[in-house]
Amino acid sequence: MVTVLSKRKPKAPKKIEPKRGCFRSCVAWFVYPLPTALFFMILMFVWSSSTTYISGRIMHVCVSSRKLTNLYCLSATTQPNDKFQLPFTNSSSPLENGIPVFEEKLKKSLANSALDDNSVNLNRNLKGESKEDDDSVVRNQSDGNNGLEAVDDLKGDSNGVSKNPLNGSLDEIKNAREVVEEYLRVQRSWAANQNWNQNQNQCYGRGIYVYELPPKFNKDLVAQCHDMVPWVDMCNYFSNNALGEPIPELGNRWFKTHQYSLELIFHSRVLKHPCRVYDENQAKLFYVPYYGGLDILRWHFKNVSNEVKDTLSYELVNWLEMQKSWDKNLEKDHVFVLGKISWDFKRKDHTSWGTRFLELELEEMQNPIKLMIERQPWELNDIGIPHPTHFHPHSDDDIRAWQRKIISSNRRSLISFAGAARPDAHDNIRAILIDQCTSATEEQCKFFDCKTKQCDEPKSLIGLFTESEFCLQLPGDSPTRKSVFDSLVSGCIPVLFDPFTAYYQYPWHLPEDHGKYSVFIDQEEVRKMKVNVVERLMKVPLKERDDMRRNIVYDLMPKLVYGDEGAKFELFQDAFSITMNNVMERVKSLKP
Repeated sequence: MVTVLSKRKPKAPKKIEPKRGCFRSCVAWFVYPLPTALFFMILMFVWSSSTTYISGRIMHVCVSSRKLTNLYCLSATTQPNDKFQLPFTNSSSPLENGIPVFEEKLKKSLANSALDDNSVNLNRNLKGESKEDDDSVVRNQSDGNNGLEAVDDLKGDSNGVSKNPLNGSLDEIKNAREVVEEYLRVQRSWAANQNWNQNQNQCYGRGIYVYELPPKFNKDLVAQCHDMVPWVDMCNYFSNNALGEPIPELGNRWFKTHQYSLELIFHSRVLKHPCRVYDENQAKLFYVPYYGGLDILRWHFKNVSNEVKDTLSYELVNWLEMQKSWDKNLEKDHVFVLGKISWDFKRKDHTSWGTRFLELELEEMQNPIKLMIERQPWELNDIGIPHPTHFHPHSDDDIRAWQRKIISSNRRSLISFAGAARPDAHDNIRAILIDQCTSATEEQCKFFDCKTKQCDEPKSLIGLFTESEFCLQLPGDSPTRKSVFDSLVSGCIPVLFDPFTAYYQYPWHLPEDHGKYSVFIDQEEVRKMKVNVVERLMKVPLKERDDMRRNIVYDLMPKLVYGDEGAKFELFQDAFSITMNNVMERVKSLKP
């Protein structure tokens, strides 16, 4: 018999832990997890007050008031950069910063612009020369500068400082403003008779042809809404024909509309326009439904090369060049609607932000009309049109019902300000205004701190505006603000601090007489503590306020909102109708 012996290693004696008292055990149980818990608490606090993304060499933080869930934090110019320089502002800061005005070169640019017989000849007006023959005013030829050297100088070089600096003066700023205002007068001269109603009997010579673009230029971009912005599902905003989800608390015509939904909203309306034609030979106007803003937005938060960002833009131009109607009228009869600000489409070499769709090397894009929520003031064919608001009426009755509500609204506060301080922006007057507002009583000035989520909720924001006499509207990451239109739609008189916020932007939708709908206070006076805004506005007579409000409610408001897809108006024209009528009038006046 064989006996198998199993060799087992002797068990190590158990280590006897010294017994702890009840008190020590409880303290250890409570203290040991503290570092980890504290770390996560700090992390959650940082996340709740900011959102950070890293793209290539860019690290961008949107502080709480600019969180990416906030509609105002998705503009390309939220990136700290030096490309965003206006040629002049309403203060003397450009002179102090060494950013002069190139008025003579700007005049040269104006003189070389493509203007027809029915436009005001800017070169003649500025220099007193005789009117040029229309046949000689054609697309700027490639002569090295393309007649646009002034634009480059005004926008600055890679260091954000203009080339060949001149000795700036207040007179030069004044003269340059006059040139920009002349541009606006030209654009206003294109406006159609505002009594024109949309119906089949008045579409003769106004045919609109809508290109059937390959889906990669529009529909496929919308399909990427889920991951377009990593922490926001944009599909919620693109639902309901891009009007967004309803806001029943405000009424049945109110929606959570994203400020960058303009391309989709406009496209859906054009498809049902009574003057639409399906034969391009019958067309006078050619609408290109390219969602350029969404094309930019999908790359904002991804680490891709500039070549990738520009691919779709170049493919679109190549596709258009294959269409026989593209060159028929030097592209002047083509219109684009771009739902982001113009700066987002003019990426410079020293930055990776945005695309180059409207940059100078795409010469084909100089002559078409570009409709944008914010235009470049020195681009004649850039037209500013209103940001989409949350109100989308379907009929005249919807507009009149809202007019009755806001004209009788109880304005509990004299002033309201929805915003947040920007400590990193030393020249910004937000902190001064916040201090002036919070130092007053709530009846005098009510402050909505956008570090909280109050500014993200349309119901709260519109409620604030409908209960205020005046709404302070400071420039944001760029001069314009969607909030300006939210306040006007709410019957709140906007207080502006920079003429680029509205006065130099919307020639077809806002009157030339700014005093009819707004109050202007020079931001330089605020910065130098020469004016207390609350005290200044308290001195505005009640009758003057009432007159402005009635003008806003009964005249302006209907022109600033976009009706829904099936909107039908008889008494009013909305922002879409005014825009299309004026574009068609402009194109109709062009020589074949």
